Amino acid sequence: MLEICYNVILKSDRLSKKWTGKNMEKFNKLTGIAAPMPLVNIDTDMIIPKQFLKTIKRSGLGANLFDEMRFDQDGNEIADFVLNKKAYRNAEIIVAGENFGCGSSREHAPWALLDFGIKCVISTSYADIFYNNCFKNGILPIVLKPEEVELLMEDSKNGENARISIDLERQIVQSSEGVEFSFEIDEFKKHCLLNGLDDIGLTMEKASSIDEFEEKYQRQMPWV
Repeated sequence: MLEICYNVILKSDRLSKKWTGKNMEKFNKLTGIAAPMPLVNIDTDMIIPKQFLKTIKRSGLGANLFDEMRFDQDGNEIADFVLNKKAYRNAEIIVAGENFGCGSSREHAPWALLDFGIKCVISTSYADIFYNNCFKNGILPIVLKPEEVELLMEDSKNGENARISIDLERQIVQSSEGVEFSFEIDEFKKHCLLNGLDDIGLTMEKASSIDEFEEKYQRQMPWV
């Protein structure tokens, strides 16, 4: 089995020359409009409904983010939904109720958020799979205490007049009035976000070692 796996690599061009995809964007600091979504248990089917999961492209899904909450059955915008309001159309942060991203483990959910322009979610808790998928797609999911989320929720209700700031290096969230909250984050996940490393990016960091292995393998087994 191991030989078959390496054979797949060796039959292609060298890995370091093969990858031409787009790198994940680095996340360091962010200051932006935050949209308040106080609902609890916002699941992945609410984030991106199942009928939009036919594609494997990461682009274009933002148009259908929260589709059943943003639009009526005729495709018209629902005026009182937060992201349809003028003050939040350019939101880059969501302040949400607990257990955000629960439900099925669709990676399309963070794809849709990022494609819409959401780069950070702040909540008291997340579903584990969604939480981990966020880091792999350049989104920072921050966990804060209930009273801290509540303060930021109220702050975000001021729309364009309130900008929340996030400093990943310092692990600090700052309200529009300058109140700061610290948050915890796994060091490896932090490293990946700061350096724009998804799974492919992490692999490419070891491209030279992979190249060395390929050369050695070809010398030892030239018939492969």
